[in-house]
Amino acid sequence: MTSVAQRYASVRQQVDACCLANGRNPEEVTLIAVSKTVGTPEVADAMAAGADSFGENRPDQILLKSAAFPEANWHFIGNIQSRRIEDIVSCASLIHSVCKTEHFAKIDRAAKRLGKVQRILLEVNVSGEESKSGFSPDEVKDALLAADPYENLVVEGFMTMAPRGSREVACETFAGLAGVRDAARQIELPRQGKLALHELSMGMSEDWQEAIAQGATMVRIGRAVFSEEQF
Repeated sequence: MTSVAQRYASVRQQVDACCLANGRNPEEVTLIAVSKTVGTPEVADAMAAGADSFGENRPDQILLKSAAFPEANWHFIGNIQSRRIEDIVSCASLIHSVCKTEHFAKIDRAAKRLGKVQRILLEVNVSGEESKSGFSPDEVKDALLAADPYENLVVEGFMTMAPRGSREVACETFAGLAGVRDAARQIELPRQGKLALHELSMGMSEDWQEAIAQGATMVRIGRAVFSEEQF
């Protein structure tokens, strides 16, 4: 049996090697250990191996674990419920899953009350699957324009999930998100001008290699780090 620390170290080495194989600097890619299925002891084990960024998809869990490990960077990657936005903003360094324009004002208000500027990513449904949430690529410009007036949030890039089961389709999906980012960088916003949009959150345990090849700056890996059961 391998420990969480051993698995995290192994995955980090694999991520670094994949970056180098694709002509990329490993420091450009953040490995987010998705800790949604484990408790604080496993988080501590991963931190012992060097993990400093964790992903959670439920407000109660990100509140609990960020309180236990405030020194880590906590990423919210789940469905956003309006009534829990203040809880999420209170502890998330980055929210990956913003997919409704009506959430902008609520995130902005919560961040203002907390004296912070909340970093967010827009979730984009590149593949067009009905089961997935997110803005369509055609809606991204309007979403950026809608977010522009709010001074206590900043859009730093985009997030997507690829359909499961096909590495070729995953590559196409991730290349599509990079294309969305490239097009969005040309948009001149009334308040902020052109955005850097430097973050692409894409790739999970089964397809992170394809994501890195297509320019991911963040990969969200849970099972390969926290589970003995590999795929």
